[in-house]
Amino acid sequence: MENSDIKKEEISKTDKRLYLIDAYAMIFRGYYALIRSPRLTSTGMDTSAIFGFTNSLIELIRREKPSHLAVVFDVGESTVRTVDFAEYKANRSETPEAIKLSIPYIHRILEAMHVPSLSVQGYEADDVIGTIACKAEKEGYDVFMVTPDKDFAQLVTEKIKIYKPSMKGSEIEILGVEEVKAKFEIEDPKQVIDFLAMMGDAVDNIPGLQGVGEKTAKKFLKEYGSIENLLANTADIKGKLKEKVEASAEMGILSKKLATILCDAPIEFKQEQYDLDEPNFELVKEIFDEIEFRRLYENLYRAFQKSEDGSPKSEEKKATTPAIQTGQLDLFANFEELDHATTTKNTIEGTDHLYQFVDSDKALYTLVKNLCAQKAVCFDTETTSLNEIEAELVGISFSYKKGLAYYVPFPKDQAEVLKKLEILAPFFEKEDLIKIAHNFKYDFKVLQKYNVKIKGNLFDTMIAHYLLNPDGRHGMDYLSEMYLDYIPVSIESIIGKKGKDQGNFRDVELSEQTRYAAEDADVTFQLYELFAPQLKKESLEDLFYKVEMPLMLVLAKMELTGISIDKTWLEKESIDLEKDLRELESKIFEISGEEFNMNSPKQLGEVLFDKMQLDPKAKKTKTGQYKTGEDILQKLAHDNEIIQYILKYRTYQKLKSTYVDALPTQIEPKTNRVHTNFSQTTAATGRLSSVNPNLQNIPIRTERGQQIRGAFVANDGFELISADYSQIELRLIAEISGEEVMIKAFQNGEDIHASTAAKLYDIPLEEVTKTQRSNAKTVNFGIIYGQGAFGLAEQTGLSRKEAKEMIENYFATYPQLKIYMASQLESAKEMGYVSTILGRKRHLKDINSNNFVVRGQAERNAVNAPIQGSAADVIKIAMINIDKKITEENLKSKMLLQVHDELIFEVPTDEVAQMKTLIKTEMENAVETKVPLLVEVGEGKNWLEAH
Repeated sequence: MENSDIKKEEISKTDKRLYLIDAYAMIFRGYYALIRSPRLTSTGMDTSAIFGFTNSLIELIRREKPSHLAVVFDVGESTVRTVDFAEYKANRSETPEAIKLSIPYIHRILEAMHVPSLSVQGYEADDVIGTIACKAEKEGYDVFMVTPDKDFAQLVTEKIKIYKPSMKGSEIEILGVEEVKAKFEIEDPKQVIDFLAMMGDAVDNIPGLQGVGEKTAKKFLKEYGSIENLLANTADIKGKLKEKVEASAEMGILSKKLATILCDAPIEFKQEQYDLDEPNFELVKEIFDEIEFRRLYENLYRAFQKSEDGSPKSEEKKATTPAIQTGQLDLFANFEELDHATTTKNTIEGTDHLYQFVDSDKALYTLVKNLCAQKAVCFDTETTSLNEIEAELVGISFSYKKGLAYYVPFPKDQAEVLKKLEILAPFFEKEDLIKIAHNFKYDFKVLQKYNVKIKGNLFDTMIAHYLLNPDGRHGMDYLSEMYLDYIPVSIESIIGKKGKDQGNFRDVELSEQTRYAAEDADVTFQLYELFAPQLKKESLEDLFYKVEMPLMLVLAKMELTGISIDKTWLEKESIDLEKDLRELESKIFEISGEEFNMNSPKQLGEVLFDKMQLDPKAKKTKTGQYKTGEDILQKLAHDNEIIQYILKYRTYQKLKSTYVDALPTQIEPKTNRVHTNFSQTTAATGRLSSVNPNLQNIPIRTERGQQIRGAFVANDGFELISADYSQIELRLIAEISGEEVMIKAFQNGEDIHASTAAKLYDIPLEEVTKTQRSNAKTVNFGIIYGQGAFGLAEQTGLSRKEAKEMIENYFATYPQLKIYMASQLESAKEMGYVSTILGRKRHLKDINSNNFVVRGQAERNAVNAPIQGSAADVIKIAMINIDKKITEENLKSKMLLQVHDELIFEVPTDEVAQMKTLIKTEMENAVETKVPLLVEVGEGKNWLEAH
């Protein structure tokens, strides 16, 4: 054996590599990497910090195979330094609540993985790492300090190095003596202490020398070598810098003491405690299951896999393992990269799968027989467009087992497509077979155009996740990454980026179509297997199967039907609005004394706050210009006529651009109608939202806004019917809270706002003025939204004292309401969520936060969400029941729109009387309540007349 071989063998037998991980660097990085899309459990717990930390730790083990490993934490304050300088680290903001809640889980995971957690009371993690590193060095260890912190460079020797994980796609960086010397332009790594002492550290609030930054510190170190030598030779320094350095000399010496990492913390290095041991896999899995980490366990298991001879598997061997794609530890990259790179995620290239295309009728018949033998099957349509009205089928994929999927391509000839769909009909029509899809409504609408009937239980994984986590994101790719640790093939990689040059899926190679489409079905089926049992566990099955899924079918019908628009009406409105805008502009210019660009926040701010001095305390943005948002201007509207004109100008401008001028361009040529899309998964409260176009945000409190409704018309021989719940949220809060005074007022048919005003002002009902009723109305609705005295005063023009008294009188009038609200908060803090009358949950992860602003928002949601959500539940049930009655009675009437608490129908003239009764009956009796649910029904040739 040659000498070189002997040397290699000896090194492998005496592998003494110790990795010391700066715990909070990892934890904070994991948390902030996912700050834009936090990883939440089905109960709303933010596990981003735990996920990022644990995944990075596993990746470090997999990549480096360390012989020894420890994770080092800070505990308490650094008394060693704060004794000398009380302001040390005083600038640091409070640790986010989610991170605080994550720490116990991280300690449990480390314990289960047999990875030691180190800390010493009164010393920072830096000092513990420094002490262990120095002691391990003496024992012959190569020590790697896993951290991005520049302070650690002072500890670097031939045996102690900084292990700096990759950044912005670069390779992992290991900083030894030469690298540190080059980076700081010094002769000895120990001079890093002097460097920090001179320039200070804003993060740790180390003062440093006045007037000395990074460039000057490096220059001084080259000339003087240390801060002490610099201060002994200040006579050489010129100008004001000399004065500043001399004046802060004492602080400079203190800064050196603060910046020095201690190597004598009271902790021993017992090497056997740091041996990388095999985890307690069973205990780790138990913890991972608790916090819903699915694939992470597999990654951990593979990281500890060994070859037959007992040695760790090599990277070369590991790369051939089909179920995992290795990645690079990327703790300290930017947020965008870490959104994908905080974890080693699987992709199609490294995962076992069998995806087949079915290209003959004979094979298709066999597939259908196979599908019909299953209990649950996922399907996914591929089309030529995202617009369901014009989309043509390109193919359908199917999956009923993880890793297995089939793709059925369709020819361009639509007659041939119908033949293939006929073969598939037994699958779609089988009653006892669960059909699964992600964003089911899209697939349903596409297939509906081909007259495909879909029967049996339906399961939409998007809606399922929405019920489990209403505040989260629900896209399939995102859910795949979060729950399956799997990155699906992107559509952009198949047909190009969005835009005019994007290709068509029909033109893609069959093998690529199969790969993409089959994977979608496979991933969606896996999500179904996760979410279905979770719905049961969270008692959400009834809400899902009896409300949301039937509603999905109702919405699909509504969207396919669309509504007619009168272009001529809108053209006239556009002309009138333009005239009004010019008149308002003239008034604004006249009052301000100058002309300016109304759409420039900068110019508007200067006119209002510099020239007119409307608010001496006007707030500015980070760029230095005045804030002129609607919320800012509303606060000034009571006292300033110009503000009222500006707000009206903005309202008219929005009406014109968003609706009057835009709606004609959104008419679908094939149907000559506008087809909005109703989303069930956008509003966390359970409310539906309308997009493309949004028909729910037409401002109807003004006469101008109401006029736009005149453009929504019925076809010849039809009428529009509008049915609107009257004050449903107030009625529901009375019902849910059991507030008898309010319940009786509703039962007696009283005007609730006038009734409330009479009680608040202690006057007879008939003496209530318009202003008093308006104030009472503001309080009635404000209470639901958690409004305080400050908000009420701003909205009504009352003084703060008057608003406070009014709220106190309100709760004295309705005492049970106050008791209910207090009980809601108490329940929310204990359970972590609140529920609607149908059990819809709103998770409130910040309800126990120490940050009063964050907690305040959660507390308002605790009161408001059950009311808004219950109102959403009620109208959804009404829609399902009305649709069912229309079908049962074979009526030609159609439901067209849902706008908050209002439903719009297009009804043949001879069905108007029957439908008005049917609609009112079903809406008022959607749920059984003590408080009557009142519905106002109107009719007309257009929406304006009907409402």
